[in-house]
Amino acid sequence: MPKASDQILTVAQMTAAEQALIAGGETVDTLMQTAGRGAAEWVWRIAAGRTVTVLCGPGNNGGDGYVIAQTLHERGVEVQVLAPYPPGTDAARNARAAFAGQIVDAGTRPEGEVFVDCLFGSGLGRPLESAACDTLVALASGHRFRIAVDMPSGIASDSGLLLNGGLPAYHLTLALGAWKYAHWLMPSSPMMGERHLVPIGVAAVEGAASLVNKPRLAAPDVDAHKYSRGLVAVAGGVMPGAALLAGEAAMRGGAGYVKLLADSPPAHRPIDLVANDQPLEIALEDPRISALLIGPGLGRQNASRERLLTALARDCPTVLDADALVLLRPEMLAGRKAPVIATPHEGELEKLCAFFSVDAESKLSAARDLARASGMAIVAKGPDTIIAAPDGRLSLARPATSWLSIAGTGDVLAGLLVSRLASGRDAFAAASEAVWLHGEAARLVRPPFTASDLAGHISAAIANCL
Repeated sequence: MPKASDQILTVAQMTAAEQALIAGGETVDTLMQTAGRGAAEWVWRIAAGRTVTVLCGPGNNGGDGYVIAQTLHERGVEVQVLAPYPPGTDAARNARAAFAGQIVDAGTRPEGEVFVDCLFGSGLGRPLESAACDTLVALASGHRFRIAVDMPSGIASDSGLLLNGGLPAYHLTLALGAWKYAHWLMPSSPMMGERHLVPIGVAAVEGAASLVNKPRLAAPDVDAHKYSRGLVAVAGGVMPGAALLAGEAAMRGGAGYVKLLADSPPAHRPIDLVANDQPLEIALEDPRISALLIGPGLGRQNASRERLLTALARDCPTVLDADALVLLRPEMLAGRKAPVIATPHEGELEKLCAFFSVDAESKLSAARDLARASGMAIVAKGPDTIIAAPDGRLSLARPATSWLSIAGTGDVLAGLLVSRLASGRDAFAAASEAVWLHGEAARLVRPPFTASDLAGHISAAIANCL
Protein backbone atom coordinates (compact mmCIF):
# COMPACT_ATOMS: atom_id res chain seq x y z
CA MET A 1 0.00 0.00 0.00
CA PRO A 2 1.45 3.41 -0.95
CA LYS A 3 2.11 6.09 1.64
CA ALA A 4 -0.75 8.55 2.04
CA SER A 5 1.44 11.34 0.63
CA ASP A 6 2.12 9.33 -2.55
CA GLN A 7 -1.30 7.91 -3.28
CA ILE A 8 -3.45 8.97 -6.23
CA LEU A 9 -7.20 8.80 -5.62
CA THR A 10 -10.29 8.78 -7.77
CA VAL A 11 -13.15 11.11 -6.89
CA ALA A 12 -14.98 8.18 -5.27
CA GLN A 13 -11.93 7.16 -3.23
CA MET A 14 -11.38 10.74 -2.10
CA THR A 15 -15.02 11.06 -1.04
CA ALA A 16 -14.78 7.83 0.95
CA ALA A 17 -11.52 8.98 2.57
CA GLU A 18 -13.16 12.24 3.66
CA GLN A 19 -16.15 10.33 5.04
CA ALA A 20 -13.73 8.19 7.05
CA LEU A 21 -12.28 11.37 8.56
CA ILE A 22 -15.76 12.62 9.40
CA ALA A 23 -16.61 9.28 11.00
CA GLY A 24 -13.50 9.75 13.12
CA GLY A 25 -14.65 13.10 14.51
CA GLU A 26 -13.96 15.69 11.81
CA THR A 27 -16.70 17.75 10.16
CA VAL A 28 -16.96 19.15 6.66
CA ASP A 29 -16.31 22.59 8.19
CA THR A 30 -13.15 21.54 10.03
CA LEU A 31 -11.82 19.75 6.95
CA MET A 32 -12.51 22.88 4.91
CA GLN A 33 -10.60 24.98 7.42
CA THR A 34 -7.65 22.58 7.32
CA ALA A 35 -7.58 22.48 3.52
CA GLY A 36 -8.17 26.20 3.02
CA ARG A 37 -5.64 27.36 5.59
CA GLY A 38 -3.08 24.87 4.28
CA ALA A 39 -3.55 26.18 0.75
CA ALA A 40 -3.47 29.77 2.01
CA GLU A 41 0.08 29.20 3.29
CA TRP A 42 1.23 28.65 -0.30
CA VAL A 43 -0.80 31.57 -1.67
CA TRP A 44 0.54 33.87 1.07
CA ARG A 45 4.16 32.99 0.29
CA ILE A 46 3.66 33.54 -3.41
CA ALA A 47 1.66 36.73 -3.02
CA ALA A 48 4.35 38.27 -0.81
CA GLY A 49 2.19 41.31 -0.20
CA ARG A 50 0.76 41.53 -3.73
CA THR A 51 -2.97 41.71 -4.44
CA VAL A 52 -4.94 38.47 -4.66
CA THR A 53 -8.23 37.65 -6.39
CA VAL A 54 -10.04 34.44 -5.39
CA LEU A 55 -12.72 33.01 -7.69
CA CYS A 56 -15.18 30.98 -5.59
CA GLY A 57 -17.68 28.48 -6.94
CA PRO A 58 -20.84 27.13 -5.32
CA GLY A 59 -19.43 23.92 -3.82
CA ASN A 60 -16.90 23.04 -1.19
CA ASN A 61 -14.04 24.05 -3.49
CA GLY A 62 -15.56 27.52 -3.37
CA GLY A 63 -15.75 27.18 0.41
CA ASP A 64 -12.01 26.45 0.43
CA GLY A 65 -11.60 29.70 -1.49
CA TYR A 66 -13.44 31.72 1.16
CA VAL A 67 -11.19 30.19 3.85
CA ILE A 68 -8.11 31.06 1.79
CA ALA A 69 -9.35 34.62 1.35
CA GLN A 70 -10.12 35.04 5.05
CA THR A 71 -6.70 33.69 6.05
CA LEU A 72 -5.00 36.16 3.71
CA HIS A 73 -7.24 38.98 4.95
CA GLU A 74 -6.21 38.22 8.55
CA ARG A 75 -2.59 38.52 7.49
CA GLY A 76 -3.07 41.92 5.91
CA VAL A 77 -3.03 40.84 2.28
CA GLU A 78 -5.19 42.88 -0.09
CA VAL A 79 -7.63 40.18 -1.23
CA GLN A 80 -10.94 40.26 -3.06
CA VAL A 81 -13.41 37.47 -3.79
CA LEU A 82 -15.47 37.10 -6.94
CA ALA A 83 -18.37 34.64 -6.62
CA PRO A 84 -20.52 34.09 -9.72
CA TYR A 85 -22.66 31.55 -7.82
CA PRO A 86 -24.11 31.62 -4.30
CA PRO A 87 -22.76 28.94 -1.94
CA GLY A 88 -24.57 25.64 -2.41
CA THR A 89 -23.42 23.72 0.67
CA ASP A 90 -23.69 24.46 4.38
CA ALA A 91 -19.91 24.45 4.79
CA ALA A 92 -19.44 26.86 1.89
CA ARG A 93 -22.13 29.16 3.30
CA ASN A 94 -20.43 29.12 6.70
CA ALA A 95 -17.05 29.92 5.12
CA ARG A 96 -18.52 32.79 3.14
CA ALA A 97 -20.22 34.19 6.26
CA ALA A 98 -16.86 34.11 8.06
CA PHE A 99 -15.08 36.08 5.33
CA ALA A 100 -14.64 39.65 6.51
CA GLY A 101 -13.15 41.05 3.31
CA GLN A 102 -14.45 42.37 0.02
CA ILE A 103 -16.73 40.37 -2.31
CA VAL A 104 -16.86 42.09 -5.68
CA ASP A 105 -19.73 41.98 -8.17
CA ALA A 106 -19.75 38.79 -10.24
CA GLY A 107 -19.96 40.81 -13.45
CA THR A 108 -16.67 42.62 -12.85
CA ARG A 109 -13.32 41.53 -14.22
CA PRO A 110 -10.82 42.67 -11.59
CA GLU A 111 -7.13 42.61 -12.43
CA GLY A 112 -4.35 41.99 -9.98
CA GLU A 113 -1.17 40.08 -9.26
CA VAL A 114 -2.28 36.64 -8.05
CA PHE A 115 -5.36 34.73 -9.20
CA VAL A 116 -6.67 31.77 -7.18
CA ASP A 117 -9.09 29.41 -8.96
CA CYS A 118 -11.59 27.84 -6.54
CA LEU A 119 -14.45 27.72 -9.00
CA PHE A 120 -14.85 23.94 -9.30
CA GLY A 121 -12.63 21.23 -7.87
CA SER A 122 -12.11 17.53 -8.46
CA GLY A 123 -15.80 16.58 -8.47
CA LEU A 124 -16.60 18.32 -11.77
CA GLY A 125 -17.92 15.96 -14.44
CA ARG A 126 -19.43 18.29 -17.03
CA PRO A 127 -18.24 21.31 -19.01
CA LEU A 128 -18.30 24.73 -17.40
CA GLU A 129 -21.18 26.97 -18.38
CA SER A 130 -20.07 29.49 -20.96
CA ALA A 131 -20.41 32.49 -18.62
CA ALA A 132 -18.38 30.78 -15.88
CA CYS A 133 -15.74 29.70 -18.38
CA ASP A 134 -15.49 33.24 -19.76
CA THR A 135 -15.07 34.61 -16.22
CA LEU A 136 -12.37 32.05 -15.45
CA VAL A 137 -10.40 32.80 -18.61
CA ALA A 138 -10.72 36.57 -18.19
CA LEU A 139 -9.53 36.50 -14.58
CA ALA A 140 -6.64 34.20 -15.42
CA SER A 141 -5.48 36.48 -18.23
CA GLY A 142 -5.83 39.56 -16.01
CA HIS A 143 -3.40 38.34 -13.35
CA ARG A 144 0.33 37.70 -13.54
CA PHE A 145 0.37 34.55 -11.42
CA ARG A 146 -2.26 31.79 -11.44
CA ILE A 147 -2.94 29.18 -8.73
CA ALA A 148 -5.46 26.33 -8.95
CA VAL A 149 -6.81 24.87 -5.72
CA ASP A 150 -7.28 21.09 -5.78
CA MET A 151 -7.86 21.00 -9.56
CA PRO A 152 -7.96 23.60 -12.33
CA SER A 153 -11.60 24.25 -13.16
CA GLY A 154 -12.86 22.52 -16.28
CA ILE A 155 -10.82 19.31 -15.93
CA ALA A 156 -12.14 15.80 -15.28
CA SER A 157 -10.26 14.59 -12.23
CA ASP A 158 -10.32 10.84 -12.91
CA SER A 159 -9.24 11.03 -16.56
CA GLY A 160 -7.38 14.30 -17.05
CA LEU A 161 -9.67 15.21 -19.96
CA LEU A 162 -10.34 18.89 -20.66
CA LEU A 163 -14.07 19.54 -20.39
CA ASN A 164 -13.83 22.97 -22.06
CA GLY A 165 -11.64 24.45 -24.74
CA GLY A 166 -9.32 27.39 -24.13
CA LEU A 167 -8.77 26.72 -20.43
CA PRO A 168 -5.89 28.62 -18.77
CA ALA A 169 -2.63 27.07 -17.63
CA TYR A 170 -1.47 27.58 -14.04
CA HIS A 171 1.83 28.27 -12.38
CA LEU A 172 0.91 26.22 -9.30
CA THR A 173 -1.71 23.58 -8.44
CA LEU A 174 -2.41 22.71 -4.81
CA ALA A 175 -3.84 19.19 -4.44
CA LEU A 176 -6.07 18.98 -1.36
CA GLY A 177 -5.79 15.83 0.74
CA ALA A 178 -4.44 13.54 -2.00
CA TRP A 179 -3.20 13.56 -5.55
CA LYS A 180 -5.79 13.02 -8.28
CA TYR A 181 -5.19 11.28 -11.61
CA ALA A 182 -5.53 14.50 -13.62
CA HIS A 183 -2.54 15.98 -11.80
CA TRP A 184 -0.29 13.51 -13.66
CA LEU A 185 -2.16 12.46 -16.81
CA MET A 186 -2.22 14.03 -20.25
CA PRO A 187 -3.67 16.27 -21.51
CA SER A 188 -4.24 18.08 -18.19
CA SER A 189 -0.80 17.56 -16.62
CA PRO A 190 1.02 20.37 -18.49
CA MET A 191 -1.61 22.85 -17.27
CA MET A 192 -0.80 22.25 -13.60
CA GLY A 193 2.55 24.03 -13.32
CA GLU A 194 4.29 23.19 -10.07
CA ARG A 195 2.31 20.75 -7.94
CA HIS A 196 2.17 20.59 -4.16
CA LEU A 197 0.10 18.47 -1.81
CA VAL A 198 -1.85 20.07 1.05
CA PRO A 199 -2.46 17.33 3.64
CA ILE A 200 -5.75 17.15 5.53
CA GLY A 201 -5.21 13.87 7.38
CA VAL A 202 -6.34 11.39 4.70
CA ALA A 203 -5.14 7.87 5.53
CA ALA A 204 -3.61 5.40 3.09
CA VAL A 205 -6.33 3.87 0.91
CA GLU A 206 -6.30 0.18 0.02
CA GLY A 207 -5.95 -0.31 -3.74
CA ALA A 208 -4.95 3.29 -4.48
CA ALA A 209 -2.55 4.12 -7.27
CA SER A 210 0.69 5.84 -6.36
CA LEU A 211 3.37 8.12 -7.70
CA VAL A 212 6.65 6.63 -8.87
CA ASN A 213 9.16 7.84 -6.33
CA LYS A 214 12.91 7.79 -5.87
CA PRO A 215 13.98 4.20 -5.19
CA ARG A 216 16.02 3.15 -2.21
CA LEU A 217 19.07 1.35 -3.57
CA ALA A 218 22.13 -0.09 -1.87
CA ALA A 219 25.63 -1.19 -2.78
CA PRO A 220 26.02 -4.88 -3.67
CA ASP A 221 26.52 -7.36 -0.83
CA VAL A 222 30.13 -7.83 0.25
CA ASP A 223 30.15 -11.36 -1.23
CA ALA A 224 28.48 -10.33 -4.50
CA HIS A 225 29.82 -11.45 -7.87
CA LYS A 226 28.78 -10.82 -11.46
CA TYR A 227 26.27 -13.68 -11.59
CA SER A 228 24.70 -12.99 -8.21
CA ARG A 229 24.06 -9.43 -9.39
CA GLY A 230 22.29 -10.77 -12.48
CA LEU A 231 23.23 -11.86 -15.99
CA VAL A 232 21.31 -9.91 -18.63
CA ALA A 233 20.85 -11.25 -22.14
CA VAL A 234 19.96 -8.72 -24.85
CA ALA A 235 18.72 -10.45 -28.00
CA GLY A 236 19.79 -8.41 -31.00
CA GLY A 237 18.09 -8.18 -34.38
CA VAL A 238 18.46 -6.65 -37.80
CA MET A 239 19.25 -3.14 -36.48
CA PRO A 240 22.22 -3.45 -34.10
CA GLY A 241 22.31 0.11 -32.82
CA ALA A 242 19.17 -0.22 -30.70
CA ALA A 243 20.42 -3.38 -28.99
CA LEU A 244 23.78 -1.70 -28.31
CA LEU A 245 22.05 1.23 -26.63
CA ALA A 246 19.95 -1.12 -24.52
CA GLY A 247 23.05 -3.13 -23.63
CA GLU A 248 24.93 -0.03 -22.55
CA ALA A 249 22.00 1.03 -20.34
CA ALA A 250 21.79 -2.46 -18.86
CA MET A 251 25.49 -2.42 -17.98
CA ARG A 252 25.01 0.84 -16.08
CA GLY A 253 21.70 -0.18 -14.50
CA GLY A 254 23.01 -2.50 -11.80
CA ALA A 255 23.29 -5.92 -13.45
CA GLY A 256 26.57 -7.77 -12.96
CA TYR A 257 26.99 -9.09 -16.49
CA VAL A 258 25.44 -8.18 -19.85
CA LYS A 259 25.62 -10.27 -23.01
CA LEU A 260 24.55 -9.29 -26.51
CA LEU A 261 23.09 -12.28 -28.33
CA ALA A 262 23.44 -11.54 -32.04
CA ASP A 263 24.11 -13.58 -35.17
CA SER A 264 26.56 -10.93 -36.36
CA PRO A 265 27.66 -8.82 -33.39
CA PRO A 266 28.80 -5.31 -34.37
CA ALA A 267 32.56 -4.95 -34.38
CA HIS A 268 32.31 -1.48 -32.88
CA ARG A 269 30.69 -2.01 -29.52
CA PRO A 270 31.66 -1.26 -25.93
CA ILE A 271 34.58 -3.45 -24.95
CA ASP A 272 32.77 -4.55 -21.78
CA LEU A 273 29.65 -5.68 -23.65
CA VAL A 274 30.20 -9.40 -24.23
CA ALA A 275 28.85 -10.79 -27.51
CA ASN A 276 27.61 -14.30 -28.25
CA ASP A 277 27.07 -15.19 -31.92
CA GLN A 278 25.70 -18.69 -31.35
CA PRO A 279 22.19 -19.44 -32.59
CA LEU A 280 19.73 -17.86 -30.18
CA GLU A 281 18.25 -21.13 -28.96
CA ILE A 282 21.73 -22.32 -27.98
CA ALA A 283 22.82 -19.03 -26.42
CA LEU A 284 19.68 -19.03 -24.28
CA GLU A 285 20.49 -22.42 -22.80
CA ASP A 286 22.83 -20.71 -20.34
CA PRO A 287 21.11 -21.40 -16.98
CA ARG A 288 22.77 -18.37 -15.41
CA ILE A 289 20.69 -15.88 -17.43
CA SER A 290 18.67 -13.84 -14.94
CA ALA A 291 16.65 -11.70 -17.35
CA LEU A 292 16.19 -11.29 -21.09
CA LEU A 293 15.42 -8.31 -23.30
CA ILE A 294 14.15 -8.65 -26.84
CA GLY A 295 12.70 -6.05 -29.19
CA PRO A 296 15.13 -3.14 -29.71
CA GLY A 297 16.24 -3.42 -33.35
CA LEU A 298 14.54 -6.83 -33.71
CA GLY A 299 12.80 -6.16 -37.03
CA ARG A 300 9.41 -7.45 -38.14
CA GLN A 301 10.32 -10.15 -40.63
CA ASN A 302 9.41 -13.83 -40.32
CA ALA A 303 12.88 -14.49 -38.92
CA SER A 304 12.27 -11.82 -36.29
CA ARG A 305 9.05 -13.55 -35.25
CA GLU A 306 10.89 -16.85 -34.91
CA ARG A 307 13.52 -15.12 -32.82
CA LEU A 308 10.80 -13.79 -30.52
CA LEU A 309 9.22 -17.23 -30.17
CA THR A 310 12.62 -18.68 -29.27
CA ALA A 311 13.17 -15.97 -26.65
CA LEU A 312 9.74 -16.47 -25.06
CA ALA A 313 10.30 -20.23 -24.92
CA ARG A 314 13.11 -19.49 -22.43
CA ASP A 315 10.87 -19.00 -19.41
CA CYS A 316 12.89 -16.40 -17.53
CA PRO A 317 12.04 -12.80 -16.53
CA THR A 318 11.69 -10.97 -19.85
CA VAL A 319 11.30 -7.43 -21.15
CA LEU A 320 9.47 -7.00 -24.47
CA ASP A 321 10.10 -3.72 -26.27
CA ALA A 322 9.69 -2.08 -29.68
CA ASP A 323 9.28 -4.60 -32.55
CA ALA A 324 8.62 -7.45 -30.11
CA LEU A 325 5.38 -5.71 -29.13
CA VAL A 326 4.24 -5.53 -32.75
CA LEU A 327 4.97 -9.23 -33.30
CA LEU A 328 3.56 -10.44 -29.97
CA ARG A 329 0.36 -12.47 -29.90
CA PRO A 330 -1.42 -13.83 -26.80
CA GLU A 331 -0.67 -17.47 -27.61
CA MET A 332 3.06 -16.74 -27.45
CA LEU A 333 2.76 -16.23 -23.68
CA ALA A 334 0.90 -19.48 -23.04
CA GLY A 335 2.47 -21.61 -20.36
CA ARG A 336 4.94 -19.00 -19.16
CA LYS A 337 5.42 -18.56 -15.42
CA ALA A 338 8.24 -15.99 -15.29
CA PRO A 339 7.27 -12.31 -15.30
CA VAL A 340 7.11 -10.26 -18.49
CA ILE A 341 7.33 -6.47 -18.78
CA ALA A 342 6.00 -4.80 -21.92
CA THR A 343 6.95 -1.21 -22.78
CA PRO A 344 4.48 0.15 -25.34
CA HIS A 345 4.23 3.69 -26.57
CA GLU A 346 0.69 4.81 -27.42
CA GLY A 347 0.58 3.24 -30.89
CA GLU A 348 1.96 -0.06 -29.60
CA LEU A 349 -0.44 0.06 -26.65
CA GLU A 350 -3.37 0.35 -29.03
CA LYS A 351 -2.15 -2.65 -31.04
CA LEU A 352 -1.61 -4.76 -27.91
CA CYS A 353 -5.10 -3.95 -26.68
CA ALA A 354 -6.48 -5.17 -30.00
CA PHE A 355 -4.41 -8.38 -29.83
CA PHE A 356 -5.54 -9.13 -26.26
CA SER A 357 -9.19 -8.07 -26.83
CA VAL A 358 -9.01 -5.13 -24.45
CA ASP A 359 -11.55 -2.39 -25.11
CA ALA A 360 -10.20 0.66 -23.29
CA GLU A 361 -11.46 4.23 -23.18
CA SER A 362 -8.19 5.86 -22.13
CA LYS A 363 -4.48 5.23 -21.82
CA LEU A 364 -4.96 4.65 -18.10
CA SER A 365 -7.65 2.00 -18.51
CA ALA A 366 -5.73 0.47 -21.44
CA ALA A 367 -2.60 -0.06 -19.33
CA ARG A 368 -4.56 -1.41 -16.36
CA ASP A 369 -6.82 -3.73 -18.35
CA LEU A 370 -4.04 -4.96 -20.64
CA ALA A 371 -1.94 -5.93 -17.62
CA ARG A 372 -4.81 -7.99 -16.25
CA ALA A 373 -5.68 -9.58 -19.59
CA SER A 374 -2.13 -10.44 -20.62
CA GLY A 375 -0.45 -11.17 -17.30
CA MET A 376 2.33 -8.75 -18.23
CA ALA A 377 3.44 -5.71 -16.30
CA ILE A 378 2.82 -2.74 -18.59
CA VAL A 379 4.99 0.37 -18.83
CA ALA A 380 2.85 2.64 -21.00
CA LYS A 381 5.40 5.23 -22.12
CA GLY A 382 4.92 8.85 -23.09
CA PRO A 383 4.69 12.30 -21.54
CA ASP A 384 2.56 10.57 -18.92
CA THR A 385 4.05 7.17 -18.09
CA ILE A 386 1.78 4.60 -16.45
CA ILE A 387 2.96 1.38 -14.82
CA ALA A 388 0.34 -1.35 -14.34
CA ALA A 389 0.76 -4.79 -12.78
CA PRO A 390 -1.46 -7.82 -13.45
CA ASP A 391 -2.52 -7.83 -9.78
CA GLY A 392 -3.99 -4.33 -10.11
CA ARG A 393 -1.13 -2.24 -8.74
CA LEU A 394 -0.86 1.05 -10.59
CA SER A 395 1.59 3.93 -10.52
CA LEU A 396 2.12 7.14 -12.47
CA ALA A 397 5.43 8.86 -13.07
CA ARG A 398 6.08 12.52 -12.53
CA PRO A 399 6.72 14.28 -15.85
CA ALA A 400 10.25 13.91 -17.18
CA THR A 401 11.95 16.43 -19.43
CA SER A 402 10.60 16.76 -22.95
CA TRP A 403 14.20 16.56 -24.20
CA LEU A 404 13.67 12.79 -24.01
CA SER A 405 11.65 12.99 -27.23
CA ILE A 406 14.45 11.65 -29.45
CA ALA A 407 15.25 8.30 -31.03
CA GLY A 408 16.87 5.74 -28.78
CA THR A 409 15.69 6.85 -25.35
CA GLY A 410 13.17 4.02 -25.30
CA ASP A 411 16.00 1.55 -25.92
CA VAL A 412 17.80 3.03 -22.93
CA LEU A 413 14.69 2.55 -20.78
CA ALA A 414 14.39 -1.06 -21.97
CA GLY A 415 18.00 -1.72 -20.96
CA LEU A 416 17.39 -0.19 -17.56
CA LEU A 417 14.27 -2.30 -17.10
CA VAL A 418 15.97 -5.60 -17.84
CA SER A 419 18.91 -4.66 -15.62
CA ARG A 420 16.64 -3.90 -12.64
CA LEU A 421 14.69 -7.10 -13.36
CA ALA A 422 17.92 -9.12 -13.40
CA SER A 423 18.85 -7.61 -10.06
CA GLY A 424 16.06 -9.60 -8.44
CA ARG A 425 13.21 -7.08 -8.33
CA ASP A 426 9.66 -8.14 -9.08
CA ALA A 427 8.33 -6.78 -12.35
CA PHE A 428 6.38 -3.86 -10.87
CA ALA A 429 9.27 -2.74 -8.63
CA ALA A 430 11.79 -3.13 -11.47
CA ALA A 431 9.60 -1.03 -13.75
CA SER A 432 9.13 1.68 -11.12
CA GLU A 433 12.86 1.89 -10.43
CA ALA A 434 13.77 1.97 -14.11
CA VAL A 435 11.24 4.69 -14.96
CA TRP A 436 12.47 6.88 -12.10
CA LEU A 437 16.15 6.35 -12.97
CA HIS A 438 15.45 7.08 -16.63
CA GLY A 439 13.86 10.40 -15.73
CA GLU A 440 16.63 11.24 -13.27
CA ALA A 441 19.34 10.51 -15.85
CA ALA A 442 17.53 12.85 -18.24
CA ARG A 443 17.47 15.52 -15.55
CA LEU A 444 21.21 15.17 -14.96
CA VAL A 445 22.37 15.19 -18.59
CA ARG A 446 22.84 18.53 -20.28
CA PRO A 447 20.30 19.18 -23.07
CA PRO A 448 20.08 18.71 -25.92
CA PHE A 449 21.41 15.19 -25.54
CA THR A 450 21.61 11.92 -27.43
CA ALA A 451 20.40 8.53 -26.27
CA SER A 452 23.98 7.46 -25.60
CA ASP A 453 24.48 10.63 -23.52
CA LEU A 454 21.41 9.59 -21.53
CA ALA A 455 22.76 6.09 -20.97
CA GLY A 456 26.01 7.59 -19.74
CA HIS A 457 24.20 9.36 -16.91
CA ILE A 458 22.45 6.30 -15.49
CA SER A 459 25.36 5.69 -13.12
CA ALA A 460 24.95 9.18 -11.65
CA ALA A 461 21.19 8.63 -11.30
CA ILE A 462 21.80 5.42 -9.35
CA ALA A 463 24.43 7.14 -7.21
CA ASN A 464 21.77 9.65 -6.18
CA CYS A 465 19.72 6.75 -4.73
CA LEU A 466 22.49 5.24 -2.58
